[in-house]
Amino acid sequence: MIVALTAILPVLLGLGTFGLYLHNKVIVSLKDREIAKSEARIEKFSDALKLRDALMKEKITYGNCLSEVGSTLKNYSQWSPILITVVENMPETVVLTSLEVERKTTKVKVPDKDDPKETKEIDAPYRVLRLGVSGRPQQNCDDAVRRFQEGLRTSDLLGPTLEKINVSRKSKMMKGQDVFTYEITCTFEPRL
Repeated sequence: MIVALTAILPVLLGLGTFGLYLHNKVIVSLKDREIAKSEARIEKFSDALKLRDALMKEKITYGNCLSEVGSTLKNYSQWSPILITVVENMPETVVLTSLEVERKTTKVKVPDKDDPKETKEIDAPYRVLRLGVSGRPQQNCDDAVRRFQEGLRTSDLLGPTLEKINVSRKSKMMKGQDVFTYEITCTFEPRL
């Protein structure tokens, strides 16, 4: 019996060790599959992270460009609505003979960014719209131009942005008839 035990015990230990070996081999194989899947996911996310980083850099570049465009647009006036307002308010007794737009700058005092108690002078752009209109004295052009001037001053679009409107009148002969010519100068408030 002792001899049988001595022979069986190593065989049982060998079988147990072989069983553990097979068990560990299966576990290692499963872990290898998990590692391969994780590496594939990491690679997939790595590409996504690279793409995200590239897109973030692009976003910063576009943001800088938009900032530059925004600062440029801040000083730009869209003239279509202004011209529509001029045409809608123009009296029928006068004719538009000239139209001129001019951009100028003026010095404006503003609070200093570093010390709000102090002020500094900056150049602020403003626009001037010059309209030339003509009409005959018999058509009561003076009143029509005065109403036109008041219509521009009180319009919802122009009124809040106008600093002043000046009107000058000249009389001249055109094709043997007296004609009044008016220059209407609309000065818009400076933009900061």
